[in-house]
Amino acid sequence: MLVRCPGGPLGESGRPAGRSCEDDGVPAVNPTAPAVVPDLPDLLATARVVALPMRVRFRGITVREALVLRGPEGWTEFSPFVEYDDGEATAWLRAAIDFGWTRHEPGADSVPVNATVPAIAAEDVADLLRRYPGCTTAKVKVAEPGTGIEDDVARVAAVRRAMGDDAEVRVDANGLWDLEQATAALERLAPFRLQYAEQPVASVADLAALRTRVAGLGVRIAADESVRKASDPLAVARAGAADVLVVKAQPLGGVTAAQAVIAEAGLPCVVSSAIDTSIGLGMGAFLASRAMAPGYAAGLGTAAMFTGDVTADPLLPVGGRIAVRRVEPDPDLLDRWAASPERTAWWLARLGRVHALLAARPGRPTWPTRP
Repeated sequence: MLVRCPGGPLGESGRPAGRSCEDDGVPAVNPTAPAVVPDLPDLLATARVVALPMRVRFRGITVREALVLRGPEGWTEFSPFVEYDDGEATAWLRAAIDFGWTRHEPGADSVPVNATVPAIAAEDVADLLRRYPGCTTAKVKVAEPGTGIEDDVARVAAVRRAMGDDAEVRVDANGLWDLEQATAALERLAPFRLQYAEQPVASVADLAALRTRVAGLGVRIAADESVRKASDPLAVARAGAADVLVVKAQPLGGVTAAQAVIAEAGLPCVVSSAIDTSIGLGMGAFLASRAMAPGYAAGLGTAAMFTGDVTADPLLPVGGRIAVRRVEPDPDLLDRWAASPERTAWWLARLGRVHALLAARPGRPTWPTRP
């Protein structure tokens, strides 16, 4: 079997073709590891649904709902966003099973993480950044509906002032600009020395066009939704539409499947969260420790966005890093943050429907390879 390494196929990223992953201290990836689809009663036996309140509105929500459950290897999470249909949610259930039923070895004790700055007023930025002690990278939300480019410029400027000239600053538009808006916005934001602009436009074609347009500004383009919501997450890499890929463990089917995507992409990859509980953040941390490009901070510091979590020891940033470990929930906190009976019933029914879809087509996803 061809073994691939994080950062690109063998022979890329400066690694001699005859040199193995293990020679560089990087765990090998087996993208064909067998999948397990447990029986539905095994999933339901420990399933708990929680509703965690958020400090500020983010991605249009103020409460994050999630279903957590325990597998043979520990607690895991199934938390596709509520607007996702059952077909899209199958990858998230595959991820939960992969993490709960597979023994994953960490590639490091901890990983660096970025601060996350929602679309807040510029004057509130400094206070928010105090929740991310030691972080030297910030991701700033831009293009929020109801705001404009002047708000975005002021917010990014406030982050740069608060964090200093040596910090890395990213912006994330969630694909909400069109090509002309993105071009104009990045011309305004480029003087703040952006590390990259994440999903500034929605389509792969527009990403490729924008990447060409802004090349002279020194702004790199990162793809997120074009990876995690695509039927072919490698299309953006083959199209030359991005400099960096942002990957999330749950939407890509879990640690094992995401490692295969990262290895095949041949681009630097940054692991980020899907506003997970600390259990789901643990899944992301295992992935980041094994497969993320060096020199980047993972977007896994998002436990700081909650006012409560499922554990008394959440994966909060300490010294700009989070630990790579499995998280054990606190029974009292599972009770405290339990979703309403109606929402719990909704999630359990969803789990049943998605399980039926996944059981009908077991096995890990197979993505087209790069030419």
